[in-house]
Amino acid sequence: MTHDDIESVRLVVGLEVHIELATRSKMFSRAPNPAAPAYDGAAPNTLIDPVVLALPGSLPVMNKAAVEMAMMVGLALNCSIAEQTKWDRKSYFYPDLPKSYQISQYDLPLCFDGSLEIPEVDAAGFPNFAGEPRRIGIIRAHLEEDAGKLLHEAPGGHAIDYSIVDYNRAGTPLLEVVTQPEFRSADEVVIFGKMLRDICRFLGVSEGVMQKGHMRFEPNINTQVTLKDGHIVTTPIVEIKNLNSFKALKGAIEYELADQPRRWLHDHRVMGKGTKVTRGWDDARGQTVVQREKEDAHDYRYFPDPDLPPVYVDEAWQGRVRERIPELPMARLRRYMEQFGLGVKEAAALVEERDVCLFYELCVEDLVKLKVERSRAGKVAANMLLQAGARRANERGVQMNELGITPANVAAIGRLREDGRISNQAADELFGVLAEPEQSVRGAEEVAGERGLLIVKDDAALEKWVDEVIAANPKAAEDVRAGKVAAAGRLVGEVMKLAGGKVDAKGVREAVLRKLGAGK
Repeated sequence: MTHDDIESVRLVVGLEVHIELATRSKMFSRAPNPAAPAYDGAAPNTLIDPVVLALPGSLPVMNKAAVEMAMMVGLALNCSIAEQTKWDRKSYFYPDLPKSYQISQYDLPLCFDGSLEIPEVDAAGFPNFAGEPRRIGIIRAHLEEDAGKLLHEAPGGHAIDYSIVDYNRAGTPLLEVVTQPEFRSADEVVIFGKMLRDICRFLGVSEGVMQKGHMRFEPNINTQVTLKDGHIVTTPIVEIKNLNSFKALKGAIEYELADQPRRWLHDHRVMGKGTKVTRGWDDARGQTVVQREKEDAHDYRYFPDPDLPPVYVDEAWQGRVRERIPELPMARLRRYMEQFGLGVKEAAALVEERDVCLFYELCVEDLVKLKVERSRAGKVAANMLLQAGARRANERGVQMNELGITPANVAAIGRLREDGRISNQAADELFGVLAEPEQSVRGAEEVAGERGLLIVKDDAALEKWVDEVIAANPKAAEDVRAGKVAAAGRLVGEVMKLAGGKVDAKGVREAVLRKLGAGK
């Protein structure tokens, strides 16, 4: 049998996502948590204690904050929250797992039966709300503890011919989200992953820095191969472990989609008990590689942890957690487009980082206080941040909310621009001045006045400048009189130069067109 006998190939993907929760301490001990910003970059084996190392006599104690963070994610994913859940021991040996078992949840997960709607995406990867969304089912979201990790080079990057076991990560609260096998393309998996990361970051439960392992993706992939004779062959499931970038996630899925039918033609293995295989992703070669045959659940010898009591979640507790959930990123993105008239690219840039998004909303509120209509305020604030703000943030290597300028001053610049009292160029310059630490506490209008950025409201001077420019540029003036209104741009630019930028470009254009009898 050859490729010529294959009629079509259908991709089937389910996804497991491991999310390190950014609590101050670990899941079952008081040891500091490396997933929390305060302990990022700690030296190996400094964030440990007797519980983490499984020393005799040490006992685990549940971290309530981790449970509440997990509940928040579950509620954001439309999950039901279990009234009763428990902790189980998942037994396996690995050098960075001190106890030789992991505390996890097996048959009674904290969150279950949820879903997330993913929108269609355009060619650039942005949401397309005009299309039909796809509902992806969430089987469960359960809590467990992370393992440590093996270092194959010494701290500082020095080569070694042995491995170092670093237990810093051992015991970190880990939320595992498991989806139904309902993805039909790599792009769908990627947009789901991005939405989940944004949700977690917006809830404040994870930093979501994938290069640091805060989120790790493990797709379970197989294909349904339809033969030309009508038979359907289902290939064995392959689980790709520990993908920590969207590029790798997409690449691994697309590689398996292409390679699984080839494997079946070679070995004729089909999905069944004991056929699941774990593979890793070789980014350099752009392919997956076999790691091991996958264990079934019974191989882990799950049993209830005798040292930890069950967890009971009543309606009052769940209600308090639900009240902490803010408007989520995709809902904000859609609202910004509908309420403020932003494009999808602009709106996506504003919701990408939680602190930037909240800073933007403060700017909008301050503009509203300055009597700018809310629908207009959203557009003005977006323009200021995505133009003057984004460029400077990129230059400094910080987020826009960290530049130093206050929301009140962003709003004040926007109000001055709306009133025609400063030009676009002056607004950009004023933004930069007020983003300097020593200037950030001052008022926008005061600084604009000191620096001569305010537009001169002198009609006589404007008329004089326009006359001079028209006289010096007869060809452009004649083109405008002949109906070529675009030629007015050159005249407007010359007037702005004469005025030193202290006039409003819109007012200059109106004066030029009026003088030349055009634009009526």
